[in-house]
Amino acid sequence: MGAEVDYEREIQELKRNLNAVILAHYYQESEIQDVADFVGDSLALAQAAAKTKADVIVFCGVHFMAETAKILNPGKLVLLPDLKAGCSLSDRCPPVAFRAFKEKHPDHFVVSYVNSSAAVKAMSDVICTSSNAVKIVNQIPKDRRILFAPDQHLGRYVMKQTGRDMVLWPGSCIVHEIFSEKRLVQLKVQHPEAEVVAHPECEEAVLRHADYIGSTKGLLDHVLKSPKREFIVVTEAGILHQMKRGAPEKTFIPAPPDNGCSCNECPYMRLNTMEKLYRCMKDKTPELTLPADLQAAALAPLQRMLEWSQ
Repeated sequence: MGAEVDYEREIQELKRNLNAVILAHYYQESEIQDVADFVGDSLALAQAAAKTKADVIVFCGVHFMAETAKILNPGKLVLLPDLKAGCSLSDRCPPVAFRAFKEKHPDHFVVSYVNSSAAVKAMSDVICTSSNAVKIVNQIPKDRRILFAPDQHLGRYVMKQTGRDMVLWPGSCIVHEIFSEKRLVQLKVQHPEAEVVAHPECEEAVLRHADYIGSTKGLLDHVLKSPKREFIVVTEAGILHQMKRGAPEKTFIPAPPDNGCSCNECPYMRLNTMEKLYRCMKDKTPELTLPADLQAAALAPLQRMLEWSQ
């Protein structure tokens, strides 16, 4: 048996040697969040990727996030600890089917959620995240009809907030669609003083019980500022790590899904581990690559998102 690897120390050393930056999403395991240079939601991670001066970007998230980093940094090495770390939303919007859907609505302005493949982004007019979706849609000329993909629940939420009618691609996230309204109500009865905070990817039946609806970053900011001491959190459980770090005196209760589990974790996000992060930096693989023409086509709508988000 060899000596056990001190992954945190080794990763820090590799980071210096590679001139690398580690970007991690809030839904990563806590150890990865703690070793990352930057932890954020999809918008903040895209903004960080666009600004980085590092030679190597190590993306601890899922495939579409690493694609976004590569599109914004075509000349940099982009590493993803596990290439199998996909996304149910992205998978449920195949580019061929999306092209056919788009052709049925040829005069529509296409807004695609960042949780989509590079090929779908390339067919879009602008990209959005849950943090900026309302802001993005509000900037589209009122005389333009809108097609929104791929999350129908986020789309409905944006329609309510903006008053804009949109054609919605019928997609959803496996993590957020399985929250149980019945179990949430039971939890509210058990914790009558708790504030319910929820992500807009959740189904409408769940969102109607929320006291606050917002993006992952929005939820984090809200619970840190709120005078409340107890919260029921209706999103991926990884965000609880940052909530507890920011407000250790408060209580955070993960809302249970309707699958017999008491917590809700994204199986794709959790494919990344400290060991895989260490090995991908040590071996400089797996690398995220994209065809040059696809990168170029997807860059314009991403840049428009960054400009409209300022």
